[in-house]
Amino acid sequence: MVFQHTRNLPELIEKIFYRRDMKIIGIGVSKQPRPLENSYMPAFLSGYGLARSLAAVLEAKLVPISHQENHLEAGIWSSGFKGYSKFLMLHASGGTTDLLLAEAQVAGNFTLTEIGGSIDLNAGQYVDRVGVALGMKFPAGAELEKFATQSDEIYSLPVSVRDCEISLSGPATAALRAIEAGITPSKIALGVENSLAESFVRCLLNAAKKRQVSDVLLVGGVTANKYIRKHISEKLAEHNIMLFVPDSLYSSDNAVGCAAAARRILEKCHD
Repeated sequence: MVFQHTRNLPELIEKIFYRRDMKIIGIGVSKQPRPLENSYMPAFLSGYGLARSLAAVLEAKLVPISHQENHLEAGIWSSGFKGYSKFLMLHASGGTTDLLLAEAQVAGNFTLTEIGGSIDLNAGQYVDRVGVALGMKFPAGAELEKFATQSDEIYSLPVSVRDCEISLSGPATAALRAIEAGITPSKIALGVENSLAESFVRCLLNAAKKRQVSDVLLVGGVTANKYIRKHISEKLAEHNIMLFVPDSLYSSDNAVGCAAAARRILEKCHD
């Protein structure tokens, strides 16, 4: 990741500065993985260091946020969610499966408090382990989703949820055993989607009841899956809980959230 950022960022900056129809007044950037004091990954230093330098040279406002906040901001921007004072955010990807309580602050940002999520495998790891075992390329999410559409029958895989905590190692093991047993691959793929979707539903319903929240935002690459979105939406609607999902393009990693956060915070400063 550090190599990719170091190689690609200069090309991006060159494209931006070829434009003469704009003035840069603010720069949004992901500084760290999570909005926690000790949250750190070397890859973020490349972008953050360049953003700091550009902000100083251009005399622009620097708006640093975390990678997780970037997903939140992209989700709000793309889904049309107005960011009510308190809501749940499920962030499910290859490196994260976190359930967070998001609370709006006067300054225009949000505090994120982790209240649940996976206690072992992340959702993307579960998908990739099963997908690779089925002969798919890594990462396997898109291919597994396409494969699952070939089946009308769900292979039953276990769902393990306790309060707001999810265990995905059991379902993954059961899926791998099903592959060894010769179960139809497309049925297993659909079973993986269903077990993830149902795990998320139970976790979200428990959290919504406990925290008295009626709005949910889904972010992260795994939540781009159409079956998972549909299943969660239908189940939450039965309990009068609103689900907000960004366009699939903005579910996975992107920089849109940084731009959206910077714009909103700068506009609030000028009010």
